[in-house]
Amino acid sequence: MRILHTADWHFGRTLEGRSRMEEQVAFMDELVDVVRHERVDVVLIAGDIYDSVNPPAAAEQLFYEGIARLSDGGMRQVAVISGNHDHPDRLAASGPLAAAQGITLVGSPISECLSIGVSRTGELARVIALPYPSESRLKELLSDVADEELLRGQYSDKVASLIRRQALSFESGTVNLLMSHLYVLGGQETESERPIQVGGAYTVDTTALDCGAQYVALGHLHRPQMVKAASPMRYSGSPLAYSFSEAGQAKSVTLLDLAPGQVAEPQEIFLTSGRSLVSWKAKEGIGQVYQWLDEKRDANAWIDLEISMTSAMSMEQIQSLRKAYDGFIHIRPIYPEMEVARIALPKKALSMEEHFTRFYARQTGGAQPEPELVRLFLELLEDGAREEASGE
Repeated sequence: MRILHTADWHFGRTLEGRSRMEEQVAFMDELVDVVRHERVDVVLIAGDIYDSVNPPAAAEQLFYEGIARLSDGGMRQVAVISGNHDHPDRLAASGPLAAAQGITLVGSPISECLSIGVSRTGELARVIALPYPSESRLKELLSDVADEELLRGQYSDKVASLIRRQALSFESGTVNLLMSHLYVLGGQETESERPIQVGGAYTVDTTALDCGAQYVALGHLHRPQMVKAASPMRYSGSPLAYSFSEAGQAKSVTLLDLAPGQVAEPQEIFLTSGRSLVSWKAKEGIGQVYQWLDEKRDANAWIDLEISMTSAMSMEQIQSLRKAYDGFIHIRPIYPEMEVARIALPKKALSMEEHFTRFYARQTGGAQPEPELVRLFLELLEDGAREEASGE
């Protein structure tokens, strides 16, 4: 049977107030084309369908219309689990109606393994479906001691017990799969997986997922990646880049051909829908930015702009740039004094706040910046430093 694995759609999410709905619609169209062209039998969607537990109506409409197109009236089986951004009960509420179309919606952890038949090959898939297993959704307090290491161990044990109980349904003559939405130790995160407890107590070791599955389909992390484990284990990643820490990532879905007992060899199907996220550093000033715009550089991309300036950047200049191109998300002027301060900061006693205050006074003839302006400057500086530190 042919299986497609995807996750982390985050329908309804915006980028600093900019709608991504048009891109999300384009992704859904592309995904439908992929499953038809590749003759996919089963689609696994590993959580975070939406970006919030109360998604906008347009996002819900896109999801339900999308999975109906994927199932094609029951010709193709679709299995969906909730992620940490989804409301488990809300996602599963339409389950009885969806089931008639070959669609299975799982909101909260269940005890039974899913059985999915594929008429084209006559094969049967057993799928352990484990939605995001937080303590609240498990309805269980794992530890009353505020010790992260202890809680992490107990959490891994709980996840392992849930999985191994369902794995008793695995058979030698079935295609055996595990799908979950969680953070596995060793996965590389990006800034857009928010708000989650990456690297904290809700982290499981790969051994917790060692249940004899031929393939482990994961959701939660937005960077497509394999995780080193006893069985093939993969995050399909998000279909769109949702933060500038994902700039440069090639987005994809995962395709597998599996028969009972066969070793999984995941194949990436790269996506073309969606606007890319890029960072521009205009060292030569505002003229360089307009030159890049004239050259159609990164046309149709969302852009994080850092521009070197020798004098204070006016609101008119910022507005002019935004009128010239609507894809600028951030426009951050960088002044010589700021560059010097950034380089020399570890060697000097002055804080960045003091450096900015002195620079502002010099530019304005002695005026002192308002506290709100200082706070905004420090926030921008921190955002820039964090994105540089991520190396992405």
